[in-house]
Amino acid sequence: SKTGKAHVIKSHHNVGGLPDDMEMGLVEPLRELFKDEVRKIGLELGLPYNMLYRHPFPGPGLGVRVLGEIKKEYCDLLRRADAIFIEELHAADLYDKVSQAFTVFLPVRSVGVMGDGRKYDWVVSLRAVETIDFMTAHWAHLPYDFLGKVSNRIINEVEGISRVVYDISGKPPATIEWE
Repeated sequence: SKTGKAHVIKSHHNVGGLPDDMEMGLVEPLRELFKDEVRKIGLELGLPYNMLYRHPFPGPGLGVRVLGEIKKEYCDLLRRADAIFIEELHAADLYDKVSQAFTVFLPVRSVGVMGDGRKYDWVVSLRAVETIDFMTAHWAHLPYDFLGKVSNRIINEVEGISRVVYDISGKPPATIEWE
């Protein structure tokens, strides 16, 4: 964000899609600014901190957080798992220490054990990153006991999920969102 010379690597989720025949002009005064710069302006304008530092959510919604075919069942599982992750981040006072955190539904089944039986259910990935400008990011080094607690809650409370993994990819080479 400092030089303005970053190459376009991947299209943004929140651009395009407006009708070509709109009978009005589109005004985007902050178009050239990055998230960190927009947040600084918001603070100067007196906007609430929790509004400005809320984690980003992609324009297409859960569509980019469900890999492969998008089904209501997958979105429901993802919403429930993500709610647990975000709730636990707040409870552990970690939400504001990471720049973005979310859960991704993976179209993979994995065996698990529940009680005396086996189950063959879906896998989700937790993703948390630390960044200033969202052009580069490091994976957040969340405490192991925290990750264990989140994993156990998701597996025990979300029927249909048998495994939770944690994404430790940086940006680059990966992107923050999986799609």
